[in-house]
Amino acid sequence: MADPVGRVELVERVDEQDQVLGVVERGEAVRRGWLHRVATTVCRDAGGRVLVHRRADGLARFPGQYNWLVGGAVDVGESWEEAAVRELAEELGVRVDVRLAFKFLCRGAISPYWLGVHEAVIAEEVSPDPAEIAWHGWVSEGELWELTRQLAFVPDGVEVLRRVRSGAVVDEPA
Repeated sequence: MADPVGRVELVERVDEQDQVLGVVERGEAVRRGWLHRVATTVCRDAGGRVLVHRRADGLARFPGQYNWLVGGAVDVGESWEEAAVRELAEELGVRVDVRLAFKFLCRGAISPYWLGVHEAVIAEEVSPDPAEIAWHGWVSEGELWELTRQLAFVPDGVEVLRRVRSGAVVDEPA
């Protein structure tokens, strides 16, 4: 699948231990169920509230659905943290430090992938890319949990929230 500017999105195909097998086009990885890497970030403000957003209607995956994770595929040769920082800059217009909280082999609503979940505190105003994010707001963790019951949320984001709430966030292979 090409990104919005027409570039082919290449990712590293990885195995069940997160070891690189080769370079493939992301759309093919998704179609064939090949494992690859996705980096996401949970964004908090200085008061600890969590950023929630509604995905733009024109997106290929989960259009118009809500999420509390900001992110995307890890590019070839990119670290988890580099990908998370890049995605925050692209989608929210901010450049902040991130910390990898955990990663796990996510079975995914569309296809399986390794999911790296990062954390970041955002002290500045965000300027979301309207091609990616149609709406955003800051909520408490309790409000976030309630919103997942009331609104159409990206299923993989709900899975991450369940893992965080249950404490099932152990690191998987490096």
